[in-house]
Amino acid sequence: KKADADAIGVFADNLRHLLLAPPLGQKRVLAIDPGFRTGCKVACLDAQGKLLHHDVVYATAASEGQLQQARTTLRALVQRFGIEAVAIGNGTASRETEQFVRSLGLTAAGAGTPIVIAMVNESGASIYSASEVAREELPDQDVTVRGAVSIGRRMMDPLAELVKIDPKSIGVGQYQHDVEQAALKRSLDDVVVSCVNGVGVELNTTSKQLLSYVSGVGPALAARIVEHRDENGPFRSRRALLKVPRLGPKAFEQCAGFLRIYGSEHPLDASAVHPESYSVVDKMAEDLSCSVADLLKDASLRGRIQPERYVSGKVGLPTLQDILEELSKPGRDPRRDFEVFSFAEGVEKLEDLRPGMNLPGIVTNVTAFGAFVDIGVHQDGLVHVSQLSDRFIRDPADVVKVNQKVRVTVLEVDLPRKRVALSMRSKPETVKGRETHTPPAVPTPSRQTPPSSAGGPSKPSGVFNNPFAEALRKKN
Repeated sequence: KKADADAIGVFADNLRHLLLAPPLGQKRVLAIDPGFRTGCKVACLDAQGKLLHHDVVYATAASEGQLQQARTTLRALVQRFGIEAVAIGNGTASRETEQFVRSLGLTAAGAGTPIVIAMVNESGASIYSASEVAREELPDQDVTVRGAVSIGRRMMDPLAELVKIDPKSIGVGQYQHDVEQAALKRSLDDVVVSCVNGVGVELNTTSKQLLSYVSGVGPALAARIVEHRDENGPFRSRRALLKVPRLGPKAFEQCAGFLRIYGSEHPLDASAVHPESYSVVDKMAEDLSCSVADLLKDASLRGRIQPERYVSGKVGLPTLQDILEELSKPGRDPRRDFEVFSFAEGVEKLEDLRPGMNLPGIVTNVTAFGAFVDIGVHQDGLVHVSQLSDRFIRDPADVVKVNQKVRVTVLEVDLPRKRVALSMRSKPETVKGRETHTPPAVPTPSRQTPPSSAGGPSKPSGVFNNPFAEALRKKN
């Protein structure tokens, strides 16, 4: 049971960091699901993630005529739809596609500023594209278009898109199929609920899938809220939620503080301040002879508030301090700002790697025995727990998190078995005396250690000859 609990804890922690990945925000995105033989699927999305146009271009392993057509098509789409960012799925042909897109020198229409180009983790996108949710959202599109749309939306808001997929399909677990499934589901559902409520949900743009994780809502009520919004137009205030059939005072009390309405009739509707506390903020503004909107904009006014004066039987000092903190950053997304990440140029496949290379990477999974890092070669490398730091590390999660950007050194590359050993230590020791990068088809005695004195079989030298090799084999 302890082993199950540990594995579930690792999965839950990884999922939390993946869901809380920095969002690009509401930008017009051109999403690309890369491919070789069947081409790259392209989807143009508006700032709310709505599909505007889709196409197919041949940007890799193509004739010069196809490449030229791809250049023309992508440049035209950027101008036609005012594209502000390009999202490229990190699957097959991703690095080749990224290189092609960057070579175009794309700039935003009218602004002349370079367009953001970034790789997006597409784990689980194929699961979404064939799901009932995808068929409902994009009924007239095939699975390839749905997959491209999901990649673009993940760049805009990872949390809003990933909640549509079973967490077990996202690929950040450890032995998840071997643990007690009911306990795993409870833990992962709790993580999703915590993340959704911690970030908050924009009521007038959210999907019913995301809305269903808000406290007090659930799938049935989420569907009614979205249906009411579609029939009656955007909600003008949080109080308007009470007009939704079967949404009573209790449900409103539970969910209202997690829902945001930007441009609402009441400025606090865009904040995390609960409606039951509006009267307290109104009183603060009245005592300072200003409006609530003035309080939100003017730090000097907020500095004059003495919270002790507003303590009552219903509102305690801790709640008042939380309210003042929220007034200083109303509705601000708690997630980190989006940063563009780029892999090392010229390193696109396993054959490009050499021991000693120091490369940028992104942590894709954290386990009890180490961390897997994407370095842009279509095969994640493993940083064993002993290579995570110069100091002793008991729990890899103390050092690295999913989606964290890191620098790693290549220790060893095993091409036949497609394994890469990496290190994050300041002075790592790469494997010497044994070339695993270009091994012969059949091992020769010169590439093995001499037989032991006991007459047993010799063991190959190298980084992969250790206890975590079995774990790496399971991963691959």
